[in-house]
Amino acid sequence: MKQIAVFCDFDGTITEKDNIINIMKHFAPKEWEKLKDDVLAQRISIREGVGKMFALLPSNLKEDIIEFAKEHGKIRDGFQPFVDFLKAEHISLYIVSGGIDFFVHPILEPFGPFEAIYCNASDFTSETIQILWPHTCDEQCTNDCGCCKPSIIRTLDGDQLFKVVIGDSITDLEAAKQADYVIARDLLLEKCQELGLPHSPFNTFYDCVETIKSLSGVRT
Repeated sequence: MKQIAVFCDFDGTITEKDNIINIMKHFAPKEWEKLKDDVLAQRISIREGVGKMFALLPSNLKEDIIEFAKEHGKIRDGFQPFVDFLKAEHISLYIVSGGIDFFVHPILEPFGPFEAIYCNASDFTSETIQILWPHTCDEQCTNDCGCCKPSIIRTLDGDQLFKVVIGDSITDLEAAKQADYVIARDLLLEKCQELGLPHSPFNTFYDCVETIKSLSGVRT
């Protein structure tokens, strides 16, 4: 029987809202809105859009942004019991996030440690914030994702893994297509229904616990 491994999104999944959007609304000049619209309309890539958004912010805002993210990054109900359940069952939990290390790690710190946290990195040595991309697309992806979730999953995929993806948005879709099972909400749920991907909906992480319990008999 295959070993379950969970790949969980961060923004809009672990946290109730998207932290990058919250940060930009609070700290960025209005130019960020056009960049957001261009990303959503696929006129520019996620990597280009996110990089340009953060380049609008002075590096000396680092500590202010961290405190803002920690204060406003509300965690979805049931996340700690979910983490505890996976640890008790010896199920690996990988966080795969399009967010940035300097706020992802502080928000997640009380709940870890995790098997791994994959996210984008940051450099504050210049006048404005520069985003670094340690998890770019492999040769099988041409979407210029920034943090490429399907590429990460491919590096960890083995014959003994039953891959469960948890997410909420279009940025989780390519990872969901590689999964053996998807736990989804919002737009990702609609896409799973549309494409006929094996899935269950969730509102809280208590739902995720129950779904993973139910998968014990289908890991072939």
